[in-house]
Amino acid sequence: MVNKNMKRAARAGAVTLGATLLTLLSSPAAQALTRDDGDDPGEGLSVFETLTVFVVTPLVLFGVIAALVVLADRRTGGKSRA
Repeated sequence: MVNKNMKRAARAGAVTLGATLLTLLSSPAAQALTRDDGDDPGEGLSVFETLTVFVVTPLVLFGVIAALVVLADRRTGGKSRA
């Protein structure tokens, strides 16, 4: 019985992997490796800009949302409306 389940799991994994690879290879990002006429990517971000956009900003947003939730919970005394 275990052998049959392992074969099914291996088959499901192979199908999932194949579908994922085909999806990734057919996506527009795969074709973006070659430059087109008129393609102007512009300047890249510095390390500081990258960290600010992708690390600091999400952490600040998370903190603000968490603080609002905690304040709302304290205000209602932890009672739900349901």
